[in-house]
Amino acid sequence: MSSLSLDAEALYRDLLKAMQLLMASYAAPPQLVGIASGGVWLAERLQLDLKLPGKTGSLSSSMHRDDFSSRGLASGGQTLLPFDVNGAHLVVVDDVMYTGRTLRAVINELFDYGRPASVKLVVLVDRGGRELPVQPDLAIARVVLPASQSLALARDAAGQLTFCVQEK
Repeated sequence: MSSLSLDAEALYRDLLKAMQLLMASYAAPPQLVGIASGGVWLAERLQLDLKLPGKTGSLSSSMHRDDFSSRGLASGGQTLLPFDVNGAHLVVVDDVMYTGRTLRAVINELFDYGRPASVKLVVLVDRGGRELPVQPDLAIARVVLPASQSLALARDAAGQLTFCVQEK
């Protein structure tokens, strides 16, 4: 374990404030879509705290990963989009952005369901290290970790969020 200390709950409160400002830029509230699994937790909580109508969606990167042959199906969840993607304004939410490969995979998955009017990416933590030319529209924190470490959001039974840093 690393000594990096990130207060996930404090970062979430900052995310909530930033999302309130982002929501004001839309004529009608956009649909929230979380990337499995940490992004789904965040999207569901934002949906409730922002009092948005409808349900959140979830996106899995499993079927479009460029390393599918070596990873196989991840246990992170399935894609579920309880709304029409065509013409919708979407905000994709993730916990940690790193290389950009998961984002590439979920964008491919998303377009299997239709063509949205717009897609914005919101992340709790951007750890840099991009391998693809993609960036979040909003990142609450930026950290630098060695490639030998992973950063993941965890959620306890009460819904409290924490970060785990582990050696790969």
